[in-house]
Amino acid sequence: MPFRTAKFEIGQIVRHRFYPFRGVVFDVDPIFTNTEEWWLAIPEHIRPQKDQPFYHLLAENAEGTYIAYVSEQNLLRDDTGKPVLHPEIKRYFSGIKDGYYVPLPRMTN
Repeated sequence: MPFRTAKFEIGQIVRHRFYPFRGVVFDVDPIFTNTEEWWLAIPEHIRPQKDQPFYHLLAENAEGTYIAYVSEQNLLRDDTGKPVLHPEIKRYFSGIKDGYYVPLPRMTN
């Protein structure tokens, strides 16, 4: 499998290409790592390839907040300039600077 660099960064605000939600990236998998059941639940006509980065998002839509797992091909940069209003933001980020959320320092051994 060829090496592929993730298009979006931790702390970047993105939106879904087809569905009305947006979120902030808090983790990235280099390829699909969720369950086959999750994969098959995606309608086949929009089911993404597995061999691309997948992003963990603190997501929001008109109905509330949640955690989303989205393929790179289905994300676009969000240029609204609005913050993401998710209750878990402070768990991962210290604030927002220049349109990006600033990750908290990770604890290491």
